[in-house]
Amino acid sequence: MSASPRAPHRARKRFGQHFLSDQGIIEAIVREIAPAPGQHMVEIGPGLAALTQPLVERLGRLTVIELDRDLATRLRAHPQLDVIESDVLRVDFRALAERQPTSPLRVVGNLPYNISTPILFHLLAAADVIADQHFMLQKEVIDRMVAAPCCADYGRLSVMLQWRYAMENVLFVPPESFDPPPRVDSAVVRMVPHAQPAPVDFALLETLVQVAFSQRRKLLRHSLGRWLEERRYSGHFPLQRRAEEVPVAEYVALAQELQA
Repeated sequence: MSASPRAPHRARKRFGQHFLSDQGIIEAIVREIAPAPGQHMVEIGPGLAALTQPLVERLGRLTVIELDRDLATRLRAHPQLDVIESDVLRVDFRALAERQPTSPLRVVGNLPYNISTPILFHLLAAADVIADQHFMLQKEVIDRMVAAPCCADYGRLSVMLQWRYAMENVLFVPPESFDPPPRVDSAVVRMVPHAQPAPVDFALLETLVQVAFSQRRKLLRHSLGRWLEERRYSGHFPLQRRAEEVPVAEYVALAQELQA
């Protein structure tokens, strides 16, 4: 993409914009994503196209989702990009996958840190039609996503995402890799949907987990126990534990028991 003659774009705080500028980090991210010609890929928040350009060079064509009207206008000048000007939370990723049904959808992006969790939950609904996801996020969020039980980072986000994805932190990204630099460390996470996730009612599991972690310092009998009583649960789920001590599989099994 040739340099634009327009005035430089200023990062907009309301969009949570921090533009990746470190070439070494960009190359490392592209290696982790490993794009190949003809693959169906969507990039969330392409910004100034730092990651977009090396991706599209390897793919041949790329769909990008950009909320900022000025940036979307710039991106439309690129002949190999299909630009969706929209809030990502309004985008139907299942419909995007159907545009190219012979190639599984891959999703990448430098997610706005202020709405990263809502975006991750929004994508859960389309996990069955997505091959993988690679996202730049606040490192603290990724630590929570991949956390194991019995640690402070383990929580609602850990349970809900680990039920549906295999995840790993693949790259550390320091603040100085961005312009302007954020006040936090960043990282890149790889998320691969489980081919056969445990069948469970998503809304029920989400509510159950939310209740469990609502008083995470207390034993579950004070939170989840009362909720189970209201549902007239007669099973034997051990409640003399804290929420962070319960593995993902046990939360899922309890939800399955409740919906049976």
